[in-house]
Amino acid sequence: MKKSLSLILLISLFSSLTAQVDKNLERNIRVGTFQNHYTAYGSERAWTGSYYAGMIWPADYDLTDNAVIKRAWIACDDFADARGINWDKYGIYFAADDVGRTLFPVRLDQSAKFKTPTVYVDGNDLNALYAKDVDSYNPDQIADRVVTNVVNTSMGLTMTRRIYAFSQQYHDDYFIKEFIFKNTGNVDYDDEIELNKELKGVYISWGVRYSVSRDAARFKNGQSWGKHTVVTRRGESYPARYTETLTEDTPPDQLDWLRAAFAWAGQDNTRSYDDIGAPAITLNGRLTGIQHAGIVTLHVDKSTTDHSDDPNQPSVMGWHAGDTYPGAGGLVAATMQDLYRMMQGNPYKGKGGTDRFDETYINTITNQKDPFTVHGDGGGTNIWLVYGPFDIPVGDSIRIVEAEGVNGLSRTMANKIGERWKKAFQNSSDKGPFELPDGSTTTDKNVYKNMWVFTGKDSIMKTFSRAKRNFDSGMNIPQPPLPPGLFDVSSGGDKIFLSWQASLSESEPNFGGYRIYRAVGKADTTYQEIFACGVGTDNPEIVHSFEDRTPQRNFPYYYYITAFSDGSNNRDGILNPAGPLESSKFYTWASDPAYLKRQPGETLADVRIVPNPYNISARDFNYLGEPNKITFLNIPAYCDINIYTERGDLVQTIKHRDGSGDASWDAVTRTRQVVVSGVYIAHIQVTQDYTTSDGRTLYKKGDQIVKKFVIIR
Repeated sequence: MKKSLSLILLISLFSSLTAQVDKNLERNIRVGTFQNHYTAYGSERAWTGSYYAGMIWPADYDLTDNAVIKRAWIACDDFADARGINWDKYGIYFAADDVGRTLFPVRLDQSAKFKTPTVYVDGNDLNALYAKDVDSYNPDQIADRVVTNVVNTSMGLTMTRRIYAFSQQYHDDYFIKEFIFKNTGNVDYDDEIELNKELKGVYISWGVRYSVSRDAARFKNGQSWGKHTVVTRRGESYPARYTETLTEDTPPDQLDWLRAAFAWAGQDNTRSYDDIGAPAITLNGRLTGIQHAGIVTLHVDKSTTDHSDDPNQPSVMGWHAGDTYPGAGGLVAATMQDLYRMMQGNPYKGKGGTDRFDETYINTITNQKDPFTVHGDGGGTNIWLVYGPFDIPVGDSIRIVEAEGVNGLSRTMANKIGERWKKAFQNSSDKGPFELPDGSTTTDKNVYKNMWVFTGKDSIMKTFSRAKRNFDSGMNIPQPPLPPGLFDVSSGGDKIFLSWQASLSESEPNFGGYRIYRAVGKADTTYQEIFACGVGTDNPEIVHSFEDRTPQRNFPYYYYITAFSDGSNNRDGILNPAGPLESSKFYTWASDPAYLKRQPGETLADVRIVPNPYNISARDFNYLGEPNKITFLNIPAYCDINIYTERGDLVQTIKHRDGSGDASWDAVTRTRQVVVSGVYIAHIQVTQDYTTSDGRTLYKKGDQIVKKFVIIR
């Protein structure tokens, strides 16, 4: 009997422990141009210890993180906790430090519609790094990815949130986020139910801050945590207009009834110039802060018994000072009172409002006011959202659905507008004329720049319109074909060879074919289509390989492949523009470069080092996109290259094994330190006999040569 009881206790203990999820566990979604991570405890702080990560858009480029923090709270009225202590108001803050006290994460996983393709570049599996993103596969789900997160709370209100991500090109800049708050009575990790009482006056709230963006933070003091972020809102007329039908052709200026709030990078008053758009003033002028990020409310249950959408929710929508808020709540009654008052719509310490912040405090297109000076909070400005109050009986729930996304100027336009603005900034007599988005002109360079930046307001509202139409359709947007299951890129001596596995959609009647895109110099730049086969192309026969014979030596080349439809499943133009659809770049993006490589040298005497000398002042003219690159040309097919200082210290070893006549070095040591100026010695030793196809032996294992080269910094 004792053994049986012990076994039962052990099984019970094991069951309760297996439900517990580490508070630091995350799941990443990286299938479209908008990418983000989600955390087990139910909210996200983006700080990594060195920068704020997440809410990446556009994901094609570096430094495009837009996240800072999402503060999430729930609170209720007249609450008795599991210990029998009564609270006039009870509140919970979703933060990592409260896990195990008020928050109990019990689930975080991600399901995918299909297996992530394998992408090889010269034998390296680039997608292997992301293998842990996906926990399971569900071919019947509509969204490409679904993240499911369940968190019990000490209130007995369990939050289940699901994040739906799409890779279809018109719907890949937002995620739909469904929240279900159910009165389970479960206040910890195990399955035992501790509470059995209706929750009254429940509020659900968040304060969300964006940096918009990490790139812009290089040109705005404090923008890495959103110090100069501006927030605005829309949707004041939603209750009167929510039955209206949206279409793809609805003009952006007629979308302002959608329940939305969004943010962008405002003026930094420490700058002596108008820095809307965060022009890279010390570089080429490119606009680095073009992102508009925010949230649109798609559905809020009227009550636990009426699950139709309540047009009068959110009960609060507006802005709030970033770091001015009641503390975590914890178990301090006064703090919980403050939190509840804030969730009732009273800005904490008066630092907030439900007006359109930008229209209230910034009423000109130029000479913009620094938002930090409005409230004096160095933490910037949050989007402030509150839902409620709700009464939630035991076993019942409230459902809230939002979409969160980012949009703005394209990188091409950010370069064009920023470079033109900088040219005028450097020449005070340059009065343009400058062409505005509507086709008119101005002589004011700042009006020109800012008007283009603020087209992002229309872009983000268009994104929200598509999100709403997607949700209203039951998330049944037309789907692109599945990408190839494998994409293989191989460098060669006179060509770069690309091959791929047939898409599983190839047998479907609306399948169109494949397209290959290429960029030169760096991975985060504009790509051009270089090949297509299938419907409507110059190559109507569907094939699964392509030889790129146009590359030049010593330049890096980047590729991706898409599968496209013939457009027959996307004709009505209701949920997005009609026409063919393509699979996502991010499934098959070969973000490592391939090269056109030389044939091996005929003799060791043919070996050359380029450039020699390497001069840092000329690095931008050496190899496009690779300013620190030094190459070893006409080398043996198989060799070791040991690089030494002039006094004989080993700096780096390159093991060359691909059979070509090229190898390169990024001028860093074995400990990843940039090398200093000086004379360097390259000792090249053959590691394998090499015989040509006509039977000539060019060199044997052990043959060697020494070359000198110079680095000037």
